[in-house]
Amino acid sequence: MDTRRPVLLAVAHGTRSAAGVAAAHALLSRVRALRPGLDVRCCFLDLARPVLSEALTALDGRAAVLVPLLLGGGYHLRVDLPQALAAAGLAHLPLARALGPHPLLATALADRLAAAGRPAGAGPVVLAAAGSSDPAANADTARTAALLADRLGDGQPVVAAYLSAARPTPRQAVAALHAAGHRRVAVATHLLAPGFFADRAAATGARWTSAPLGTHDALARLVALRYDEARADVRRARPAPTPVPAA
Repeated sequence: MDTRRPVLLAVAHGTRSAAGVAAAHALLSRVRALRPGLDVRCCFLDLARPVLSEALTALDGRAAVLVPLLLGGGYHLRVDLPQALAAAGLAHLPLARALGPHPLLATALADRLAAAGRPAGAGPVVLAAAGSSDPAANADTARTAALLADRLGDGQPVVAAYLSAARPTPRQAVAALHAAGHRRVAVATHLLAPGFFADRAAATGARWTSAPLGTHDALARLVALRYDEARADVRRARPAPTPVPAA
């Protein structure tokens, strides 16, 4: 293990689903394969262990970059994670951006739709995201919907929908498209792992529903990219050395 590089400490939302927890660990196994020697660790905001406070304590003074396994910004990124770092006396640790929006995320979503059987140009797509009471997080979902439409490139609309805290829900979005005459509607599951929300995304009446993003290679590359970006931001923020006057 290369101890000269900061630990990549990934923090997932957390779930009671054993399959959901396993999916987070499997994704990070893919990241380790991309970055041999990098110390990649996993923790959770709640509902699964280790929780973030335990993982921060386990760093035992090691430098680290906190990479949220969150598909968009919002309250967790703006408030919860900075507060957790401050409470641990580690406010100096770099905090990476959310995974999305990003074209790599759109690539993973498009591939999952194709694997679910949706032919190119088959009809509209509903992007089923977790949803948030934070408008900024929902705006990120809308931007991801636009990126997915660009990635699909078949002229079909992609409608952002939310499984909680915002409207339309995926079921409502699918029903509205059916009412408008679209019989072949697909749902792109904008979630990392199986669990309660993924089960709801699969119960909309759409013809095709993609699997959660899971261990898709583009997602693993995106996790590594966010780590690199946060490290680069730290290096750029360091003050330049003060020149020593000539004697």
